[in-house]
Amino acid sequence: MRSRHLLSAATTVTLGIALVLTTTPGVAAADTKPAPTMVQALQRDLNLTVEQAETRLLNEKRLGKVEGKIRTTLGNRFAGSWLSGDAATLTVAVTDATAAAGITASGAKAQVVTRTLADLDGVKARLDQSTAPATVSGWYVDVRTNAVVVLSRDQAATEAFVAATGVDARAVRIEATTEQPQPYYDLRGGDAYYINNSGRCSIGFSITRGSTNGFVTAGHCGTAGASTQGFNRVAQGTFQASSFPGNDYAWVAVNANWTPQPVVVGSGGGTVTVAGSSAQVVGGSICRSGSTTGWHCGVVQQLNATVTYPQGTVTGLTRTNVCAEPGDSGGSWISGNQAQGVTSGGSGNCSSGGTTYFQPVNEILSTYGLTLVTQGGGGGGTTCSGYANTYTGSLTSGANVYLPNNSSYTSTVSGTHRACLDGPNGVDFDLYLQRYNGSSWVTVASGTSAGPDEAVTYNGTAGSYRIRVHAYSGSGAYSVGSTRP
Repeated sequence: MRSRHLLSAATTVTLGIALVLTTTPGVAAADTKPAPTMVQALQRDLNLTVEQAETRLLNEKRLGKVEGKIRTTLGNRFAGSWLSGDAATLTVAVTDATAAAGITASGAKAQVVTRTLADLDGVKARLDQSTAPATVSGWYVDVRTNAVVVLSRDQAATEAFVAATGVDARAVRIEATTEQPQPYYDLRGGDAYYINNSGRCSIGFSITRGSTNGFVTAGHCGTAGASTQGFNRVAQGTFQASSFPGNDYAWVAVNANWTPQPVVVGSGGGTVTVAGSSAQVVGGSICRSGSTTGWHCGVVQQLNATVTYPQGTVTGLTRTNVCAEPGDSGGSWISGNQAQGVTSGGSGNCSSGGTTYFQPVNEILSTYGLTLVTQGGGGGGTTCSGYANTYTGSLTSGANVYLPNNSSYTSTVSGTHRACLDGPNGVDFDLYLQRYNGSSWVTVASGTSAGPDEAVTYNGTAGSYRIRVHAYSGSGAYSVGSTRP
């Protein structure tokens, strides 16, 4: 009998008038209505109303076409362009004052300047070819002021740097800054990370907890407080909590240089999008990503398996016929676009084959109050039939309903919770299964595709649960089916 093992390894003159988009029906009909996701993001980040956000996006689209035509007409006299703060006005800089009237006639404002955009780009190119002191944070062409701006934390050193490049100092403006840029890296399921600059494991899935970003992984990979370094050995984060044995899960909070992505590294270095966490059934296909052996697939053999490791017993795992090897621990398991779990351990290898177990991801999310980072995909196209309970109603865009009866239900035994959402065509409705953890409601399964229909499955313990339906965009009637343990 092959032994079971854990899989960790060690930018004057202003002329003309402004063009402002009106909100008449004729104008609105001439443009495609902006995507709801863009409108909502602008509302949040630019503090706009829905109407302001939609108008801004339509202005940007229309004025972008105007800008392109003016740029082509001006040729080498063009010196840049920019939108006003509310995106209602386009200004075009030009070195030929005789061209100002034409710019105005096109619906933009004209600003006559000294240097063409090509001149400014040439100055920047000279700077690009030189080695800047560490106190220079960067430089860019500022079309608004017709200059190249150099960001500096040491005026004297920066003046010396600019002089050494031989550029026309009159075209350069040095600005004091406190910026110290750092590179950003992506968190992707299956990528390697290191623990205390030593052992290696694999990232499971990107998560958030409030405003904190991070990822889930195997518990045996590290204990709370252990530091992590990314695939590139750059400082990454810290283990916040870990459980092993008994369970085999943990989560790591990462620093601001790392950005969680809703993907898993797939075959040939491509990526697979994560859209939710509906559990796969026995016999269903499943694939695994890990930093040692990469991408391998097989089927789910059993759920709720118990495994005895030398370090102790772990319960509630899922058994598969997929191979894995040391270093793959903590890596992603996914079926279609639904997150399944993180690699725990197993027997065998990817040369002769083997049996591998994974820790279901929904339990990790529930235990630590984490939210899986996802992207549209999910369970569109479903019809809700064959469920023990059915609920109907209607929602307006942005609204929520909690089922059953804006309350919850209690499950007295462990088992599988299934729910299905059937919404009207042309809307984006989302479905969430939530469990009460004693102090708050935590989402344990979700379907968040860009369509009207969703389905979720969750294997959970006894407790209080509720179903949330959210009208992300659009309004209309819905039907929800639900089966409980």
